[in-house]
Amino acid sequence: MFPMMKKKYIISAFLLLMLMAAGYIYAVYNGYILLNNPSRLRYPIRGVDVSHYQGTIDWQVLSQENIRFAYIKATEGSSHTDTQFPQNWEQVQQTKLAAGAYHFFSFDSPGAAQAENFIRCVNAYPGMLAPVIDVEYYADKKENPPPVLQVREELNIMLNELKKHYNLVPVIYSTEDVWEVYIKGHFDEYPLWIRNVFTKPQSGIDWMFWQYTNRGRLKGYQGAEQYIDINVFQGSEENWEKYSWGVTGE
Repeated sequence: MFPMMKKKYIISAFLLLMLMAAGYIYAVYNGYILLNNPSRLRYPIRGVDVSHYQGTIDWQVLSQENIRFAYIKATEGSSHTDTQFPQNWEQVQQTKLAAGAYHFFSFDSPGAAQAENFIRCVNAYPGMLAPVIDVEYYADKKENPPPVLQVREELNIMLNELKKHYNLVPVIYSTEDVWEVYIKGHFDEYPLWIRNVFTKPQSGIDWMFWQYTNRGRLKGYQGAEQYIDINVFQGSEENWEKYSWGVTGE
């Protein structure tokens, strides 16, 4: 009798553990539990990055969600414009958020053409944050990585064009694997925005912004994507005040 009861207890405990594990996975996947949870004391400055995936954004509502900045997707490659950008760009300026625009870098287009696309789309305004170039793998690029020297050359062209036009030092956004191959040791004069939604950025990466989750849940948007990317700035309130007033290219 005792061995039978022991077996039942073991099975019950195993099933309970499986149920708890399934519940944890569900909560993580749906953004109720975040794998990363940076300290608000250490990283008091939070912000979001958005695109058409967040649909129509009520910026007055979103700006009250304990965030200080927003980066908005403007362009991609040499010709694409995010459909929501004009509306987002106009309305974010009616809030107290510091705001900037970002460009999704194409490995298949010349850097000069991509810079022209961004400049044509993004009208500067006093106090805007420095432009961001998002460099990450897409489609089959991870399995078939573009030539390193070519990517660096085209990226450098775009960075210089944006720096010259806006008189702001652009920021490079990158995943850790792309940073390792294309960015590391070659663009140190540009602030880095690193993406790692599973753990802290690896040691040795000198970052200014960190996208710590792509499963944020905030109020103020209605789109195909129910989640929103959330980021932290590495620095104090004083550091942020200095940075958010513009990093000039002088």
